[in-house]
Amino acid sequence: MSIHPTAIVAEGAKVPASCTVGPYCTVGPNVVLGERCELVSHVVLDGHLTMGDDNRVFSFTCLGIAPQDLKYKGEPTQVAIGDKNDIREYVTISRGTTGGGGITRVGSGNLIMAYVHIGHDSVIGNGCILPNGATLAGHVTVEDFAVLSANAPVHQFCTIGKYAYIGGGTTITQDVLPYSLTSIERNNHAYGINKVGLERKGFTPEELKQLRAAYRLLQHSKLNTADALAAIREKIAAGEFGDKVAYLADFIAKSERGVIK
Repeated sequence: MSIHPTAIVAEGAKVPASCTVGPYCTVGPNVVLGERCELVSHVVLDGHLTMGDDNRVFSFTCLGIAPQDLKYKGEPTQVAIGDKNDIREYVTISRGTTGGGGITRVGSGNLIMAYVHIGHDSVIGNGCILPNGATLAGHVTVEDFAVLSANAPVHQFCTIGKYAYIGGGTTITQDVLPYSLTSIERNNHAYGINKVGLERKGFTPEELKQLRAAYRLLQHSKLNTADALAAIREKIAAGEFGDKVAYLADFIAKSERGVIK
């Protein structure tokens, strides 16, 4: 096991021999690390925190810290992090609260860049990119392969759909449609599908064609959201739209805060 002599690893912490703990790191007694994790230096791991395999955590990051919630009274809530995440400098990830389910979750294969904050009870999927300064309030959900841009704040209880792309500095106060491009430069509106990102993820030309048609109903027809959703459902039932559009329709139907159109 490679633990620098200046690091402090509390009794009770589970740190496999394949891990590297760099200078001045602090690992709390309820922390459980997977295989081959690397803490570069000055990393704080606290609370009931579990991490999977092959995570790399950079300097001055704080994971599993107490939530920034006045209702929190020291309950043994959790943070659970998957495998193969790069978590860069000054990232903060707060543990959950009893009122929000008690756990903050981060999936696998994510790039979480410098100064990102992931608030209590948030859920991050797999393959997401959270660039510098992205700020997620409590109870935020970021679904798989979504991409935020720098300095994008996200309001509590918002959901960012799969494969969505959010422009730099865009304030998110409602749910972000899957597959969409959403930007402050377009008055905080979704202005099309994330065509380049979807092509890179292997979406077929037919799937892109169906998504464009569904978005035309949502954005460019004179239908309100409920009527556009009904029209999309009719085309799904008729076999004109496949499972990708069906997920889009389900996302809209489940939205509690409303979606950014």
